[in-house]
Amino acid sequence: MTELPALIAAFTTLFVIIDPPGLTPLFLALTQGMSPSQRRVIAIRSVVIAFCLMVAFILLGEALLGFIGISMPAFRIAGGVLLFLTALEMLFQKRQARREDNATEGGEEHTEDPSVFPLALPLIVGPGAITTLILLAGQSESVVDVLAIIGVVVAVLLILLAFLFASNPVERVLGKTGLNIVTRVLGMLLAALAIQFVLDGISQTFGIGA
Repeated sequence: MTELPALIAAFTTLFVIIDPPGLTPLFLALTQGMSPSQRRVIAIRSVVIAFCLMVAFILLGEALLGFIGISMPAFRIAGGVLLFLTALEMLFQKRQARREDNATEGGEEHTEDPSVFPLALPLIVGPGAITTLILLAGQSESVVDVLAIIGVVVAVLLILLAFLFASNPVERVLGKTGLNIVTRVLGMLLAALAIQFVLDGISQTFGIGA
């Protein structure tokens, strides 16, 4: 995991899953009517909470699988299928519609502070992100590898925070059409990465290339 190609793949996967450009308009909707300073506080709080949750899944996710009796190759295949379905939803804009539904429900219940729900969970740390983190942790062989994964998480979350801080100008520059295009491109990349997860799981299960 400490090799540059592996780190780039991990970064790309998490970036695609979390989708900072796609979260930006939802953040705007959830913080509608708030001042810029209030929006910054909400953004920081949601990212910090998401980081804590992601680190927990990195450190404890594989142990939980072992307790249940699920092997990493089996989870890697299942996770790849799940990521592929997420990619299809992104390509056909179903994922964004579901996110907007979650945001609406969360906004009704938590009008004052949406940082925990629905921003941190499930919009930032959703099923796809959880699956990806457990898969990446399963590939780590040392403490250095785990720290490298956490570093990738920090990098992606900092980019997300930058998008949230610049949500207003980003919305003006990209517009609805621009955001749709970005989401579809990210969906295509995610589909390819998901297939790679499945192939890796099959390879480990049947000892191909061992």
